[in-house]
Amino acid sequence: MLKTFALFAVTAVAEIVGCYLPYLWLKQGKSIWLLVPAAVSLALFSWLLSLHPTAAGRVYAAYGGVYIAVAMLWLWWVDGIRPTWWDLLGCTVALAGMAIIMLAPRNT
Repeated sequence: MLKTFALFAVTAVAEIVGCYLPYLWLKQGKSIWLLVPAAVSLALFSWLLSLHPTAAGRVYAAYGGVYIAVAMLWLWWVDGIRPTWWDLLGCTVALAGMAIIMLAPRNT
């Protein structure tokens, strides 16, 4: 479970970086060259999601919970905005949902 969570966290960072860099170019007038590492990061994101051995739909659903938590950390560490208690509650609910999806007993 810890390995899966760590893989989800790395995947989330790759996705966020891949989306954040074009944001910097579009909204903050940064260099268009940021699109190159953004494309690489999004390709890495796609590849990382393919490393999970379970059904893709289940992986994407569970990954969403971890993505929310990593996005809140990004908000705090990169954007400099401290998450509210409501943000933290939402992350807790999302991570609980992820745990239910990933830890549920399976027939196969």
